[in-house]
Amino acid sequence: MVTIAIDAMGSDHGPKAEVEGAIRAVKTLPVEVILVGREEVLRKELAEYEDWRHLPVRIHHASEVITMEDSAAKAVRAKKDSSIRVASRLVRDGQAQGFVSAGNTGAVMATAKMVQGMVPGVERPALASVFPTLKGTPAVMVDVGANVDSTPRMLAQFAVMGEIYSRVIFRTPRPRVGLLSIGEEEHKGNELTRSATPLLKSLPIHFIGNVEGRDVYTGHVDVLVCDGFIGNVALKVSEGLVDVIKHMLQESLQATITRQIGYVLSREAYSDFKKRVDYSEYGGAPLLGVKGVCIICHGRSNANAIRNAVRVAAEFDSGRVNERIEEELRQAAMV
Repeated sequence: MVTIAIDAMGSDHGPKAEVEGAIRAVKTLPVEVILVGREEVLRKELAEYEDWRHLPVRIHHASEVITMEDSAAKAVRAKKDSSIRVASRLVRDGQAQGFVSAGNTGAVMATAKMVQGMVPGVERPALASVFPTLKGTPAVMVDVGANVDSTPRMLAQFAVMGEIYSRVIFRTPRPRVGLLSIGEEEHKGNELTRSATPLLKSLPIHFIGNVEGRDVYTGHVDVLVCDGFIGNVALKVSEGLVDVIKHMLQESLQATITRQIGYVLSREAYSDFKKRVDYSEYGGAPLLGVKGVCIICHGRSNANAIRNAVRVAAEFDSGRVNERIEEELRQAAMV
């Protein structure tokens, strides 16, 4: 049974969402969960579930909490018994195969890199996020914020890691990998994208060349490679757009529906739309390139997001993603 540690204290709704997500996970998945945080707080929250003592859930005490307002660099150094750091240590020491956190993203990334270490051949870890597409297949974007500045060699590593992630987690037989740029032609883009293209062509992946922002949602590409600055802007714009569209659709439905049958049908369509773009269905973003498994969730994650993050962490481990990354980077002469 795969064991996943959950930082239960750092999110906007912690520890309620984390505890409920953990309960859902162990009831529906072949996993054990370690809830990391202040023991008295977690016991009080778990008391809401009468059967929790009969489930594969246990508590590991951590006396400190890194908040969203904390400076990531300072907090990582100063709060050595934080729930984030303790969860990461459980992975390093082999007591858990992965950890999930909806806490301070910068602190989670810095801690995972420092405590767990890097997969051989990877210079910097990268965050991978999933986007829904018109074809119903997920598109993976790497990197969405771990590295503001990247080198061509790092983009090549991102491509290998994203391709393996898409292949293992989403069962994409031969992922199409594209380099996010401002035009499909090779001569377009900036110095980084033009320098990265020859490296991507040399990799043992299905590289289809440059792709544009409009291709993110079409299903034309399975893995999009970019530096963390561009990826984070794309991610945040997308999240904001989804929220606006959901709000506008809801307003339009309420304003125009006059018949009950029309209301029912429209509400069903609206509910289906919400599910297709709901971030909680994808769980969280894996930090690719660190040893063990690290899944970073939205700070506002609900129980469904936490449960799905645990699922992704377990699939990541059972799919031997890190071993494949190391092996394929070695084959590409990057180790």
